[in-house]
Amino acid sequence: MQCWSVYNPVTLQLAIILPTLNERGNLAPLVARIEEALGPDGWEAIVVDDNSDDGTADEARSLAQNDPRIRVIQRIGRRGLASAAIEGMCATAAPYVALMDADHQHDPALLPKLLEAVQSGEADIVIASRFAEGASADGLASLRRERGSTLANRIARKITGVELSDPMSGYFLLETERVRDLAPKLSGIGFKILLDILATSSPAPRVKEIPQQFAERRSGQSKLDRAVIFEFLVGLYERLFGRLIPTRFALFGTVGALGVLVHFAIFGAAFYGAMIAFAVAQATATFVAMSFNFWLNNWLTYRDKRLRGAGAILKGWLGFCATCAVGAFANIAVATLLEARGVHAILAVGAGIIIGSVWNYALSSRFVWGRF
Repeated sequence: MQCWSVYNPVTLQLAIILPTLNERGNLAPLVARIEEALGPDGWEAIVVDDNSDDGTADEARSLAQNDPRIRVIQRIGRRGLASAAIEGMCATAAPYVALMDADHQHDPALLPKLLEAVQSGEADIVIASRFAEGASADGLASLRRERGSTLANRIARKITGVELSDPMSGYFLLETERVRDLAPKLSGIGFKILLDILATSSPAPRVKEIPQQFAERRSGQSKLDRAVIFEFLVGLYERLFGRLIPTRFALFGTVGALGVLVHFAIFGAAFYGAMIAFAVAQATATFVAMSFNFWLNNWLTYRDKRLRGAGAILKGWLGFCATCAVGAFANIAVATLLEARGVHAILAVGAGIIIGSVWNYALSSRFVWGRF
């Protein structure tokens, strides 16, 4: 059933937000499918591109030259589906906004049904579910990903308090005004903006699910690597504790704690196991722990600013080692000063660790993964 009020040739009714990263070949066919579903008027598609290497933003601009319904936001120096979705949703004048992937796994033919359910007042948010009765999740890339999605949904239901079959869906529609009202409270971290919207809304919105046939990606490769899976947990942390301790700093500290364990493991194996001299064992453990911390921070903590290519990684690793050396000096200096002034040794050491960690985080954020 089509909602003909969508096709008003004058009034813009619906904006479809398409966050993209290397989706050049998918854009033109997707626009054609959207037009087939919604007709020629009453909608616009906003491509929010995270500076793709394959020229996705240029392709979107090329389409926009001949089609005023296409708009482009090219983001430089920042990445992430949630933040891209928020920027796109706040950039439209349409009263209704839908979020969907650009890889053709979400079927544009559902858009009229989603819009009609919100326009009629039947629900505040309408979600295309992969797990509702009559739906299919065959497009999930692997059994591991399907199981991970099921587990994430289970956790999300407890966090949001909303009973849904698919609270982690990336395909949904709601009133734009609701997003604008919530935007200052949304974390913009992670890859599932719906979870953030549901957890932030008060009172809880009225939600309806429509079954979808989750298809296989048309072209390109999925960006859902293990780091993105972990971003789900990062998003939960941000939702619960982000106002107390900045999420990126918490990740940086967690990586540092893991690095300490790696340091002791390598030192023990070298000094006690291989009977290597203390200085050599300590230097080896320090080198390995620093390298481990740099790799994990690059892969996880600074995923949106990830260094790529041998040259950039080598330069970043050298900068990270230099940063850690400065932080270690600050750690020792503060701890020594406090202990000399009568502070208990344990407290002095703890203070030194905190100062060193903050220093390392600040310098790394600025000079390794940031911009001069």
